[in-house]
Amino acid sequence: MRTGSEPTTARSPLRVRFWLSVWGVLWTVAGTVAFALAGYPGWALACGMLFLVVVADLVFVVRHILQGPHYQPGRDVPPYEPPHGPPTDRR
Repeated sequence: MRTGSEPTTARSPLRVRFWLSVWGVLWTVAGTVAFALAGYPGWALACGMLFLVVVADLVFVVRHILQGPHYQPGRDVPPYEPPHGPPTDRR
């Protein structure tokens, strides 16, 4: 069902982000270990920093998934209705 309000009521594909984050954790750990063993501490540090970013994203994704259907509705939940009023000034 399409309502024409999809850009304002879009749903985040949290499960896809979850699995991409898991994939990123695996690659950043492997990269950190490989570069450390190969004697490239700068690249190992870069992979380690990227690991922290990926883990932070994974924590946020898991938190939103655990918050329930408001943040990750199933196919049986219809799209949210857009607000029907004048735009508010958000300064």
